[in-house]
Amino acid sequence: MTLVRNRFRQNAFPALFDDAFFKDFFDATPRFSKDVPAVNIKETDNAFLVELAAPGLSKGDFNISVENNVLTISSESKREDTSTDKDEKYTRREFSYSSFSRSFTLDEQHIDVEAISANYESGVLKLSIPKKTEPEKLKKTIEIQ
Repeated sequence: MTLVRNRFRQNAFPALFDDAFFKDFFDATPRFSKDVPAVNIKETDNAFLVELAAPGLSKGDFNISVENNVLTISSESKREDTSTDKDEKYTRREFSYSSFSRSFTLDEQHIDVEAISANYESGVLKLSIPKKTEPEKLKKTIEIQ
């Protein structure tokens, strides 16, 4: 299986712009790494195991798809918090929006796409990507006419 990490995101430029002009100088972690969850990939004899750290989300926040040999894991969440103090006639509203997308190229000859499974537990999304027992071999006898 070939796993290829997409190095550029469509919204990478705003994050770089923010780093250049609005970065907190006490924060040593680059902003780009905060926007994209960390991924661990482990290969066993029978499967590839993918772990994606995404605390604070629920399993319904994720979209996992395979299209044209590309496995895509994405999430989009929106939240609005409102608090009101009637004695002082004060209202506070805060909006929160976050999203990410991670893509990996699969080698369809060695991966059983139909048997991919996912589980979300304790802030970690775990995918099991089984290998085919034997890669499909294309063999064809051609008759001469």
